[in-house]
Amino acid sequence: MTFSKRTEWNTEESVLARAHRERVQAGLPVADLTASNPTRCGFAYDGKLLAALTDPQVLDYDPQPRGLLRARQAVCDYYAAHGAAVVPEQVILTTSTSEAYSFLFRLLCDPESEILVPEPGYPLFDFLAGLDDVRLKAASLVYDHGWQIEPEGFRRAITPATRAIVLVHPNNPTGHFTKPWEVAELGKLCRANGLSLIVDEVFLDYGFSGTPASFAAGLEGVPVYVVSGLSKIAGLPQMKAAWIVATGPQKAEALERLEVIADTFLSMNAPVQGAMQAWLEGRGAIQAQIRTRVARNLAELDRGLAHATAVDRLAVEGGWYAVLRIPALQPDEATVLALLERGVWVHPGYFFGMEKAGWLVVSLLAREDEFRTGVQVLVDLLGTHQGGNRTAF
Repeated sequence: MTFSKRTEWNTEESVLARAHRERVQAGLPVADLTASNPTRCGFAYDGKLLAALTDPQVLDYDPQPRGLLRARQAVCDYYAAHGAAVVPEQVILTTSTSEAYSFLFRLLCDPESEILVPEPGYPLFDFLAGLDDVRLKAASLVYDHGWQIEPEGFRRAITPATRAIVLVHPNNPTGHFTKPWEVAELGKLCRANGLSLIVDEVFLDYGFSGTPASFAAGLEGVPVYVVSGLSKIAGLPQMKAAWIVATGPQKAEALERLEVIADTFLSMNAPVQGAMQAWLEGRGAIQAQIRTRVARNLAELDRGLAHATAVDRLAVEGGWYAVLRIPALQPDEATVLALLERGVWVHPGYFFGMEKAGWLVVSLLAREDEFRTGVQVLVDLLGTHQGGNRTAF
């Protein structure tokens, strides 16, 4: 039997994954500073949350490719709270942002078309692009008193095969919100090259100093497709509800085509759609808990790093992660393994497209006592190798 080339992945367990699995199976403690699932981080959910799934109206199967009207209206109400005027006709519901990306890749790309993706960034795009026969090209973000795009680097990465730029606002893991000057530069690039802009706003509600405007407000003269969902907004990754909001030129034709794509799969289930209004309206309680947790853990991280002069915590404006710059004296994989041996689990920076040495990424979502323990071990380890014994680092 012959399998498709698009599924020729290396599925061998990595050294890091194996070491983590073996430690967990051995029953040894692990302070997980990679945690990204809010349902496993000790937050208090409304005990009546699941009651929203019992609406008898959804027993009538009424397949709507774009999604039930009241669910799409709930999405519009969410954007209204962000100052963006969106109408239900602009919204396509999907089961996840991953599915939303797949729909958009199919809408915009032919086989071997290119999508421009900033790095650092979340590695999920590699798999999604491969499954849709699309090629990714990286455009590096730069760090200079904060993360930012480098317009010339983006411009050089564009080729005749480029169809769209993906932008995560705020970025995962850097926490960088796109600034007005960056929006202007990206708009110029898109207009000059006939490109669309795909904007992922799943972390939009988690800014550290207010919430910048949503791209659902539109970008003049540029086709913009905003994706988001309940996974982060309502802390409900298991409910599998997300969406696409289309704005800009040719949105009517784009939405017609997206409707056919959605109709082909009809993947959204009615009970979740029926519950979306209640869950979106109730998002404030879980968001408040998450923002408090993230702020406290960030403060704890900064307190710990005050005694680790060779480790820098890079500026972060939103999201759930922090990026650490460490001495690049050995591969980050070795540093992560050394931390795991001491009971702490962190991401190496290369997981997000950074260099192989000099970067760690920690989640700010973990329980506070677990996070405090992890930071202390991290500081102790890196501090040990900042002094006279620097052979391993």
